[in-house]
Order: sequence, then C-alpha cells, then structure tokens
Amino acid sequence: MTIRAALFDFSGTLFRLEHPELESNGDLMRALTAPVGIADGMDAELADAWQRRDLDPDVHRWVHVKVLNDSLVPDAEAFYEQLLHADSWQPYPDTKATLERLKDIPVAVVSNIGWDIRAVFERHGLTHLVDEFVLSYEEGVIKPDPKIFTTACERLGVDPRNAVMVGDSEEADGGAEAIGCSFRLVNPVPTSDRPNALLDVARTIPV
Repeated sequence: MTIRAALFDFSGTLFRLEHPELESNGDLMRALTAPVGIADGMDAELADAWQRRDLDPDVHRWVHVKVLNDSLVPDAEAFYEQLLHADSWQPYPDTKATLERLKDIPVAVVSNIGWDIRAVFERHGLTHLVDEFVLSYEEGVIKPDPKIFTTACERLGVDPRNAVMVGDSEEADGGAEAIGCSFRLVNPVPTSDRPNALLDVARTIPV
C-alpha cells in the first residue's frame, strides 16, 4: 500500500519538552507530558479540568499552574510561561531529516495541546515542512477521538487508509487506526537517547 500522507504527534514524537528542573523531577515531567489520563492523587475538580486541559487555553494554564504549585515549583506562573516558550522544546535529532524525507507527501501535525505550537516549528526552521497543524484546542476534540484524525486527513486531501500516524502513545495516537490509518509508535525518551527512531519509521513508509 502506498502512503499518501503522514500525520505526526508533537510532544514526545517530533519535539520534547526539555527543561533542567523537569529533567531532575521525573514524576513532574510525566505528569505534565502524559498524552492521556490523569496524574496520581489529583482531586476530583483538578482531575476533571486536567482531562479538558487541551481543549481550552485558560483551563490548560490553570491546571498546569496548580500542578506546578502543588509540586512546590517556585513562581509557578513564570515557570508555566517557560514551558510554552519555543526554546524549551527541542527537536529530536532526526526530526528535520524525517520531514525532509517525506517532503513529497503532505504532512500534518496532530496534537493534544492547549497552546499554539507553530512558534516552536518556526523557531527551528521547520514550518515549511508541515502542511497542516491540527491542534485539539482549535478543533474542540482530543486524541484518540477519530474526529481529529479525520479532520487531518480531510485537510490533507487523502483517504485515511492511505495515511500513517506516527506518535509516542498507542492509546492516544493509535486512535488513528479506528479510521483506517496505519500507525507507527516511537518512544518519548530524551532527545539525546533517540537519535534515529523517526528516520527508522520513515524508511518503513512506502511513498
């Protein structure tokens, strides 16, 4: 089967949030970057908001600042702003090469996210390699809901059966299989520990 479009997750797939304070606090890092689910010990109100964080920028800010405060991070508001800054996100070593390898087919970034990640791609000179950004807070739907993958395929003008979704979560990104997309899984490890996983995936995509 020929693949006519590629969909990529953002966090843990093409880029990774890398901040010194988070790198030294694995529990906090996992809580802030988990694609689905809630962190252990959340009360009911916070857990409900956490589930909706990627649908509303205001909710996204509130729950993250709350978690940061609860984790005793100094000046949680300022720290939250740092997490949204393009400089806090590092591309995997093979991100650019992978997107360039697939330049002859349309590419979409499909992300559960509560803020505009386009600045991250702009900062690293990758915007021209992405045809569509399909972001949960703009679309009103989060992975693994099939609607977000359907939207991406429609905007790229391809049948889902001729598209592949690449992501770090079988639960969230693997939802693309419900509409007929192929799925490839990568491990959301630090960028220094994953030099060529995306290229390895790209080599398996028959374009």
